[in-house]
Amino acid sequence: MEKGAAGIYQHVFGPVPSRRLGVSLGLDLVPAKTCTLDCLYCEVGRTTRQTVERFRPGTTEIVLSELAAVLPDWEHRLDYVTLAGSGEPTLNEEIGRIIAGVRSLTDVPTAVLTNGTLLNRPEVREALLEADLVLPSLDTARPETFGRLNRPHPDLEIEELIEGLVRFSRAFRGDLWLEILLVAGFNDGEEELAALKDAVGRIRPDRVQLNTVYRPPAYRAAGPLSREALDRAASFFGPRAEVVAGFSGGGPSGEIDGLGPRVLAMLARRPCTRDDVAAALGLTAERASYELSVLEKSGRVRTEKHDRNCFFRQVG
Repeated sequence: MEKGAAGIYQHVFGPVPSRRLGVSLGLDLVPAKTCTLDCLYCEVGRTTRQTVERFRPGTTEIVLSELAAVLPDWEHRLDYVTLAGSGEPTLNEEIGRIIAGVRSLTDVPTAVLTNGTLLNRPEVREALLEADLVLPSLDTARPETFGRLNRPHPDLEIEELIEGLVRFSRAFRGDLWLEILLVAGFNDGEEELAALKDAVGRIRPDRVQLNTVYRPPAYRAAGPLSREALDRAASFFGPRAEVVAGFSGGGPSGEIDGLGPRVLAMLARRPCTRDDVAAALGLTAERASYELSVLEKSGRVRTEKHDRNCFFRQVG
């Protein structure tokens, strides 16, 4: 089985604490940072390969074999197996096969995190139909804001994105949770919210989850909204809307051997706080602090301040 540096699997990462999904084991399906967008706020970093061309990496068997190796230790502790990672997972043409493979290995629900940009394509909608939960994002319904905030590939148009979400919502029998990430000065004005509300009415998701810039963003121009502003926006969107709070799941219990590689696997995909690490790995705050300090002293992790929080990010 292929593994990355320090014994970390290439495609399976975590479990990670998620504000929406509890304890989630991630499957990374595309090379970093391969995406259709280059969003100002992205916690994974700036897009280095922007494309709308789907590709077939031939890694399905590797992904599933890695998952099969990890599940015995974690299956009973997981809330979801999540197809996500370092870019847009629907760019991987094998995503439908991978969802089917995950379902054959475990009863843990499957979730897909996607920016929704390719759901206007019938083959992409078809590939996601067997997932238990799909979490697309929609940050604006206006073309000019789409260009400024999400920085899309030139072939993408916001109305086609919305129409793809509408068509997927009509066909999908699982849960559909739509995330709207609000960035101060970009998509939080009255006109923006009104246009988004109209789009949400067409899409009809099961939930609308309002978020803001919680972790250090790819570009400094992206700033967070206050909790009060998010609460007002949630009231505007109606009873299906909720503000996505910090992680509050009950994480795994008990300490784990080989913590360094597991911590690095988390930080390779996104920056985390000490409490994120502690919750995901079932550690005390003191033990998480110790492990992070060892990694920081070795030069493999650095700290980054954002919105009064201290995040840890893998170096390199």
